[in-house]
Amino acid sequence: VLQKGLKENFADAQVSVVDCPDLTQEPFNFPAKGICGKPRIADVGGVPYLIPVAQKDKVYDLNTVAKDIELPGAFILGAGAVSSKILGVNAELIPIVQTKSEKNPAVNGSYVAQINPADKGCLLEKYSSKYTDCEFGLLANLYASEGQPGKVIEVKANGRTGELNFVSCLRQILEKQYGEKPVGMGGTFIIQKGKAKIHIMPPEFSACPLNTDEDVNNWLKFFEMKAPLICQPVIVSRDPGFDLRVEHTHCFSHHGEGGHYHQDTSPDSVQYLGYFLPAELLFRIDRPQETHLIGRD
Repeated sequence: VLQKGLKENFADAQVSVVDCPDLTQEPFNFPAKGICGKPRIADVGGVPYLIPVAQKDKVYDLNTVAKDIELPGAFILGAGAVSSKILGVNAELIPIVQTKSEKNPAVNGSYVAQINPADKGCLLEKYSSKYTDCEFGLLANLYASEGQPGKVIEVKANGRTGELNFVSCLRQILEKQYGEKPVGMGGTFIIQKGKAKIHIMPPEFSACPLNTDEDVNNWLKFFEMKAPLICQPVIVSRDPGFDLRVEHTHCFSHHGEGGHYHQDTSPDSVQYLGYFLPAELLFRIDRPQETHLIGRD
């Protein structure tokens, strides 16, 4: 299904089932070896806690989320916002955490991408270089598993010919194939060559309400960042009525760039290599009572 669909959006696409590479190795350097074992997706909080006005009291803990999704000690990947109470500013969180279990403390391999006060560029830092907690704020889309090796779906796609970004393309292929049945997937992919459009939220929450997508885009800071970028996508083919964010991807790198992935900006030369696994369960945590569809791309 994925290979057929990707070939409509990319010059070349190959999809196969392979053994998950050892994710503790370069370029990932994750605290767990794989993305297998009881795979599940959690959508925590939501954009309505950020927009139109930020609700800064919305703070969560990845160790608690792991228990909430009935997988204490889970290895969690995904995309979210930092806890501004911890950092003192707003920023993008790239969560990569082996949560705590009865036997072991948490290992936080997350990154934070924020606007550098010095030059207004991207400041990407290892979370554990400054903080010891596993908190986040407002919203997160998370893929969780036991972090085990195993069989995964390897996706290679080169040369984008269509309009859709890599993640949207995967999601829409699944939606087209499975219709009413929601199919969720998570994992990691690398933009191996090319450049990408990435945003980072400003350090200060907007003083005036953000009421439209245009307001949001004027508030966000956009950058063109270069490969290699290591990305953590969470995809659900369609919302079964849980007010989900159906796709959300954050990325980091080893050259100081990272944030929220929108699209590659070098379609001719771009190369994607990804490892995914369909999730078995979907959890909706602290769903906003008042909702809207602004700012979800």
